[in-house]
Amino acid sequence: MPVEFRADLHIHTCLSPCADILMSPLRIIEKAASLGLNMVAICDHNSAENVQAAANLGKRYGITVIPGMEITTSEEVHVLALFETAERACEMQSSVYEHLQPGVNDEDAFGMQVIVNEEDEVLGFNNRLLIGATDLPLNRVVDMVHGLHGLAIASHIDREGFGIIGQLGFVPMPTEFDALEISSQISHEEALERFSDYSAIPWIRSSDAHHLSDIGKASIGLLMNHSTFEELCLAIRGRDGRKVLI
Repeated sequence: MPVEFRADLHIHTCLSPCADILMSPLRIIEKAASLGLNMVAICDHNSAENVQAAANLGKRYGITVIPGMEITTSEEVHVLALFETAERACEMQSSVYEHLQPGVNDEDAFGMQVIVNEEDEVLGFNNRLLIGATDLPLNRVVDMVHGLHGLAIASHIDREGFGIIGQLGFVPMPTEFDALEISSQISHEEALERFSDYSAIPWIRSSDAHHLSDIGKASIGLLMNHSTFEELCLAIRGRDGRKVLI
């Protein structure tokens, strides 16, 4: 019998240059636990190097951590890529690194990109230009994510910056996206009015947290039998009694 789990499927760690330095895996999981979240997804910009630490902490705190990343396509559209395992996220990361805009991160301009372990200890810094775009077109990114049995979700479609509608003016139909995400800046009712053309596509609502105070600001309910990636896929697709409560 499906029961409701609460999820925030878009959270950045201190690996993302635009995220607060306090967004370590440990503090994120502690905050999620204090809010009663059952599932979170770690989605740093073009990288998954803090995913494993968060997943290990999730087991300690009883929170399911979905390994992911937020990929920037050649059209400068953000795509959430969610995977069943950290290994698959890292496989996607390898491909993204091969296609990432060349150059090194400018910490003064963009912020630090910190790799952290479960104990809040700094392991190093990622010097790639994670804030930049890849040379991978949108349809190629979606195909690559699906090739690794992941979920491809259009990020924050209500936002001008890096949202698919803001960048392209529309969502290509029929879409290959598994879902569309709306941000904490808009209510579900407002989204239904503004984006009625896409109301038949599954939607999620996430915080896109870059600060600890943002975590859980927007979340969804998931009717599932268990808090797992497999059940999440069923919920987003509305199968076998599973569904998203937005």
